[in-house]
This record gives sequence, structure tokens and C-alpha cells, in this order.
Amino acid sequence: MTTTAWQSGLQLRSLVTSGGELQLSLERVDTPAPAAGEVVVQVQASPINPSDLGLLIGPADLSTARAGTNANGPTFTADIPKHLMRMMAARADESMPVGNEGCGVVVAAGASPEAQALLGKTVACLGGAMYGQFRTLPLASVMLLPDGTAPADGASCFVNPLTALCFPETMKREGFTGLIHTAAASNLGQMLVKICLKDGIPLVNIVRNDEQATILRGLGATHIVDSSKPSFLEDLTQAIVETGAYLAFDAIGGGKLSGQILNCMEVAANKTAKVYSRYGSTQMKQVYVYGGLDTGPTELNRAFGMMWGLGGWLLTPFLMKIGPVETQKLRDRVVAELKTTFASHYTAQITLAEALDPEVIRTYNRKATGEKYLITP
Repeated sequence: MTTTAWQSGLQLRSLVTSGGELQLSLERVDTPAPAAGEVVVQVQASPINPSDLGLLIGPADLSTARAGTNANGPTFTADIPKHLMRMMAARADESMPVGNEGCGVVVAAGASPEAQALLGKTVACLGGAMYGQFRTLPLASVMLLPDGTAPADGASCFVNPLTALCFPETMKREGFTGLIHTAAASNLGQMLVKICLKDGIPLVNIVRNDEQATILRGLGATHIVDSSKPSFLEDLTQAIVETGAYLAFDAIGGGKLSGQILNCMEVAANKTAKVYSRYGSTQMKQVYVYGGLDTGPTELNRAFGMMWGLGGWLLTPFLMKIGPVETQKLRDRVVAELKTTFASHYTAQITLAEALDPEVIRTYNRKATGEKYLITP
């Protein structure tokens, strides 16, 4: 070991009480000493992804927010509506660390040569509990970054880049030839545009306004449809006809959009069908919901025949499915294209203490397209 300063540090914790409160606080926790194949990372940057907000904020009513303090700094409390507490039962009264991924410097290492070789190196990390000052991780959960990589450049190496890469991988493995993506102007969506342009994959991008469409056109996207336009369904159908995109990844989740996509797929498929069938087209149509920007019910108007599927999609199970060799290929591509294809842009950088400020929480919890916050522990 090269230092002992890492033996404890502040960590952001989220607690849902059985009494119906969300409590956020900074707690001082011990950092486990690294085993032979582990390293201790001093976390320098960690993004707030939509997937983090579910654990961090959950269904709390932010209009009831109260600021406070404890021995380690600010605290945050908000009420959770009673009718939403049932979904929180599994985590009630358990203080939980937050933060899926991040970037930092290895300050201590286990005895193995592989771990020792990372001392002083900048690494990207995936392993949870990243909204803290130090994190002990196995070697499989860190990725060596080129010398001189800034923390902000390395902080979002895993969730968005690997998710964006795995959409085309899913497409190929399931026999589709084109993709549809919602919330397409997000950081992840912009990565997917670059990937599909580079790899020659037809991509239909669904946005919500002209500003988002302009962003994607600037990247070279050609098939962009605006869900706020009166002609949205006709535009989406025509884009599917032109691209043959019958696989969609939906970040919205709730509302009518998933069903609208399936219906437009069916209309597009029937435009080229040679034989009528009372059961609908023979074209398989698939929508995967991978986010929950709209937490309401998913509404389906089943006018899309019988050859369709609607399901959930998660990154980690997919990576487990394709195995470590294929996963490593994807990780290598992320490192190689870190400042181009997989560059992330941040609205603001905030400290751990600022992450508990009620006004700051209201801002980053909006999950607005194009807004992304970075915590710098």
C-alpha cells in the first residue's frame, strides 16, 4: 500500500424509511482494504444517469423537500406519497449507496501484479457506490484509460457507451437490420447516431422538438421524426419504410409511444406486403423499453397484428449473455473512441454537498434531454 488516506471517506447515501420519507445524507464509511485482485480508486467524477435517479430520488415528492445538516454536511428529506410506498418496500429502512459508474485514480492496490500495475493510473469504474470519495473494486470492474484522460472524459465510459453499442449488437443477434431510438438527442442518443453512421446501420431518431432535431442533424443523422408534430405518425411510418427498422429501443417507457411505434411498424410492413393476412403482417416487430422517463403505464392500442414483442432491456444481463470476450471488444472500442464517438457533455459539475441541495436536485431530477450532471467527490 502506498498511503492510508483512503481508509475512509464520505459517501452519498439514500434511505427510504418505512414511515414514507426519502432521506439523503453524506456518511463517513470505511474503505475495505483491497484483496489481491482489487484496487482502491479515489473517485474524481461520477455522472448522474437516469438509472441512478431511480435509486437516489425514487418516487419522492420534491415539492415537500426539506434541507438539513448532519456532522458530515447537508442532508435532504422529502416525502414519498403513500400510494407509491408499496414499490419501495424491498428497500425500506436500508441506507443505500448510489452511483453506477465513474472515473478516478488508483491509490492502493492488492498484491497481484495486475493490480499493482494500476497504481497511480486513471481508470473508469463500474460497480455501484460511486458517489463517494473512495471505492474498492475488483479488476474486472475497472478499465485502464490513456494517460492524461480528464476525469470528466472518463466518467461515463460504461453505462451510455456500452448501452449504445449493445443496441446494434442486439439488432444483429435478433435478425433485424435497422433501429428506432426514442429520446434520441440525449447523450446516449448522440452516441448511437455516431455508431450507426460509422457502422452503416439505418437509424430512425425520435425527438420532441426542433432544437433536438437540429442537434442530430449536426451529427449527420438523416432520419429524424418529431413526436410533437401533427404528422408524427405519418413521418415515422415513412422513415420505417425507408430504413426497414423494425427494432426499437424506448427510453420513455410510459404513455403511448411504444404502442405508436409498433403500429407504425405494422403500417410500414403492410405497404410492401404481397398477401393479406387477417393476423397482420408477417414482419416481426419488437420494442424494448430500457428507460422510464415517463413512469406512467405503457399504453397499447393493439392494431399491429400478432407478430410483435414488447419487453424490457437491461445492459448488465445482455453483457452477461454475450460473454466476457465480446464485452471486452466493446470496452476496447469505447477507449479507442473516448473523445469522439463516446464523448459526453455535462450541464454542470457539482460536489457531493451540492448534490444534496434541493434546488440542484430539482434541476438534475428533471431528466431533461441534453442535461447531464457530473458529481466530483
